[in-house]
Formats: sequence, C-alpha cells, structure tokens
Amino acid sequence: MKHNPSVSRQENSHPYVGMWVTKDGYIRHELLPNGRYDEARGQRQSAYQGSYVVAGDHIEYVDDTGFTADGDFINGILYHAGMVLYRELNDNQ
Repeated sequence: MKHNPSVSRQENSHPYVGMWVTKDGYIRHELLPNGRYDEARGQRQSAYQGSYVVAGDHIEYVDDTGFTADGDFINGILYHAGMVLYRELNDNQ
C-alpha cells in the first residue's frame, strides 16, 4: 500500500473508527479518526502504531516500521492477519 495522507483524511469518516478487540481481549486495535491506529497486546500498550486506509470494507495498515498488513470487515467483524476482532461498544453506543 502506498500511503497517501489525503486519502487517509478523506477516509476518516468511515463507520469503522473505534476500538476492535479479540474475543479474549488480548489484541486491541484502536482505529483513530485521523487515519492512525494504536494496537495493544496484552499488558503492552501501544505495541504497534501506524496508519491505515479503509476502502469499502477493506483495511490496509502500515505500521511505523514499514510493516504492512490488511483485513476485511464482514458483517461487523474485522478479519485481520488470522485474527478475528469485534467492535468494543461503550455505554454511549
């Protein structure tokens, strides 16, 4: 994926912004509205950070070290790199 900051800004209104977690809560992806993400693993906060772009129901990630990954949102579930993540709802949702 070639990162294009203007695309990230345009995509920030997609419906997938928010926290996504594995069933056991070990992996937590926070998709921020500015096209950045912050991933926690277990007790390690901000284990990975980088940018992402959403096109339709597809997401592409580039972490700050240059590693790339992708995933797909299907029926409200994020399938990413062999993981299954669910939207974490807060009391306001």
